[in-house]
Amino acid sequence: MVDVLSQNEIDALLAALSSGEMDAEELKKEETQKKVRAYDFKRATRFSKDHIRSLTRIHENFARFLTTYFSAQLRTFVQINVVHVDQLPYDEFIRSIPKMTILNIFEASPLEGRMVLEVHPNIAFAMLDRLLGGTGTVPSKINALTEIETIIMERVFSKALDSFQEAWRTVIDMEPRLETLETNPQFMQIVSPNETIALVSLSTKIGDTSGMINLCIPHVVLEPIMPRLSIHHQFLSQKKSRAAEEIDALQERVRKATLPISAELGTSYITIQDFLGLGPGDVISLDKPLGEGLQIRVGGKLKYLGSPGTVKGKLAVQITDIISEGVEEHDE
Repeated sequence: MVDVLSQNEIDALLAALSSGEMDAEELKKEETQKKVRAYDFKRATRFSKDHIRSLTRIHENFARFLTTYFSAQLRTFVQINVVHVDQLPYDEFIRSIPKMTILNIFEASPLEGRMVLEVHPNIAFAMLDRLLGGTGTVPSKINALTEIETIIMERVFSKALDSFQEAWRTVIDMEPRLETLETNPQFMQIVSPNETIALVSLSTKIGDTSGMINLCIPHVVLEPIMPRLSIHHQFLSQKKSRAAEEIDALQERVRKATLPISAELGTSYITIQDFLGLGPGDVISLDKPLGEGLQIRVGGKLKYLGSPGTVKGKLAVQITDIISEGVEEHDE
């Protein structure tokens, strides 16, 4: 918005210039001086606001799908919501999560690279307790997962990736696959420490237990499909999708449309007096020889030639030739 000075402000400015309190040359220098803004290369901005909005929308669907999935698996109240979507260096993400946590490292073909679904221990052990017949309580002391517990967790979160696939279906068809499950962040190095990632934080509540599920998606993984995350691209895609659906619906209606079909034995011209005098047993001579094909019309237009006959005691016409498109019909 352009600032508009009042008359009193204009008078005060002119008075200051006249008295020498302000220098016009200094004002010009200030206007031409370049504005400098600090930039932190460790926190490089790779995702635009448009990208962040798209990621938020996608993972709001992801949260709804996860809520449905875990509610069915755990048979208890589950509520998952997106808290925020942010971008930060990978090293900062590693330092922000607990030393003992559940790290589901997965790939999503055809995207190249790995992503991480980090589940807070409170949430993971509440799930584990429910799956093993408990009430969903968290142990006072969290120990490392046993082999059986690890297998159970892998199966649960491997199926949870189906929700990730469904949420991204509007952007890209992918096939997520759980690669491994880790509990120590120091053993997980999927990208360089300074690589920018998109961090999707999901607040999770299972019964009376609350915690966070964090989804880490490196920028290098999403880079090939970044243009698809723009609102403009999604609008065009939706428009094309609607146009394709309308065309399919129109074609389906055309296929179901009914058209009259008739086979002409021939034509003849008689007087009205002869027509009024017709009775059973009378014969009308037609202008078409016996061996010449019958004209078969579809919707009043000549389309086929055929020969008369019978099928199972009923009159029928066998198509012997197809009239090419564009052939003009000539009256004799």
